[in-house]
Amino acid sequence: MTDIEIARNTKFKDISLIAKSLKIDNMIELYGKNKAKISLDLLNKKRHSKLILVTAINPTPMGEGKTTVSISLSDALNKLGQKSILALREPSLGPVFGVKGGATGGGYAQIIPMEDINLHFTGDFHAITTANNLLASLIDNHIYHGNKLNIAEVIFKRCLDLNDRQLRVINTGLSNEKNIVPRIDGFDITAASEIMAILCLSKNLDDLKRRLGNIVVGYTISGQEILAKDLKAEGAMTVILKDAIKPNLVQTLEKNPAIIHGGPFANIAHGCNSVIATNMAMSLGDYTITEAGFGADLGAEKFLDIKCRFENIIPDAVVIVATIRSLKYHGGMSKEQIGEENLSFLEKGLPNLYRHIENLRSVYGLNIVVAINKFNTDTEREISFLAHKLAEKKISFAVTTGYLQGSSGSIDLAQKVIEEAQKDKDFNYAYNITDDIKTKIYKVATRIYGAEDVEYSKEALEKIKVLEVNGHCNLPVCIAKTQYSLSDDPKNLLCMEKYKIHVKDVILKGGAEFIVVLTGTIMTMPGLPEIPNAENINIIDNNIEGIF
Repeated sequence: MTDIEIARNTKFKDISLIAKSLKIDNMIELYGKNKAKISLDLLNKKRHSKLILVTAINPTPMGEGKTTVSISLSDALNKLGQKSILALREPSLGPVFGVKGGATGGGYAQIIPMEDINLHFTGDFHAITTANNLLASLIDNHIYHGNKLNIAEVIFKRCLDLNDRQLRVINTGLSNEKNIVPRIDGFDITAASEIMAILCLSKNLDDLKRRLGNIVVGYTISGQEILAKDLKAEGAMTVILKDAIKPNLVQTLEKNPAIIHGGPFANIAHGCNSVIATNMAMSLGDYTITEAGFGADLGAEKFLDIKCRFENIIPDAVVIVATIRSLKYHGGMSKEQIGEENLSFLEKGLPNLYRHIENLRSVYGLNIVVAINKFNTDTEREISFLAHKLAEKKISFAVTTGYLQGSSGSIDLAQKVIEEAQKDKDFNYAYNITDDIKTKIYKVATRIYGAEDVEYSKEALEKIKVLEVNGHCNLPVCIAKTQYSLSDDPKNLLCMEKYKIHVKDVILKGGAEFIVVLTGTIMTMPGLPEIPNAENINIIDNNIEGIF
């Protein structure tokens, strides 16, 4: 059966009963029988659970199954008698209709209702899109009616929750109406919107409003920052987001609780679910299983250096998802051949995995478990070869078959996670918050990516000087980089030669309270592949098909 058929044929438990099992049935707002919003009143409860971060090696274009592993791990912990809560991101419609598909897991390790979660869900993404575009319209309206703030440069973009490369650079204001000022502009995907980052990093509704007001929307001719609160925009934006800020309660196929909230990408944003959802999950169970996007060089780095820094939380253990196909891919094997057995390419790809392990152990001082996510194309020789290599280096690992077996396929992984979570850790950040901006970028580039140095465009250097003059040095950096390589070149998979990270632009996100650093050819509005998954999606006899 396909993922969607498995999900559709699974009898779900009424979500009010899931809430009752967590003793929060008086703190939910029902969105039908199978999903609910959780009241922010739950934030008054202290967090006490152990936090487990699920990350991965650099992926193939199809992804390596972090969400599937996260779900089966949480289900396995519950099967072992531990009270485990999932805290995951919401899917974006861009990948759903693009190449990567949805983000609700797969096979017998899914969260349900998968069609709803992958599509409109409870409307959070739409609210973020609307709040973003309201601010954009208020900016242009202010300019139209006289521009009392003397806005000379607008840096805030509109957004859309779809992959549409045609909108990356556009001409706006071409109606020839009096007072309308034409300019070159562009769209970001909603997952890259600063509003998304703000929602995911806000502690509560008041903090959300404060951060929205601090969005830098543009500059005067003299370089003075214009903020959203100068336009009196933060109140209306907060009203639009008043329900979207509440996390969503759903369940796994095995009827265990999952809190789903927020969805920034990790290659062009910070890649973690909301701090509110994580805090809630940590107040409800013995274990909280959360996930950071793409490889550990992106999602895990930002989770640790941004989210953990803001929230004063530290993972008790980290799961690094590795697949045979990704190791062969990063060993130089083509996408068309990675389903074939080949120990030579597998061995050549091991340095990618070792780099992530070393980063998490030595740079951050964390305890790790490697989850070998087994695919049906993997041979026993390949699995045994990888297991032997990990055992040689005394690296804790477990083979997981959660896709085929649900919780039963991740019992060994769950037991290893429990062991590692009990051990002491010596946590450190990759950089100090007091480091200057270029030092922060250099430390991430050299310590995490393995680069030898950083090169800057003239524009990036000028913008860094402006940020320093305006007193924004003490902010974390959020580096936008390809997910397919440790370098900023998506074609440099092996990373055997020395390389540099190329910074082409920096953008202050004053509300999110970090600095976005654009490297390589990364785009904040992705495009669709030659054959987008949208071609496979249909509805027949009231049943949706083609979502995975």
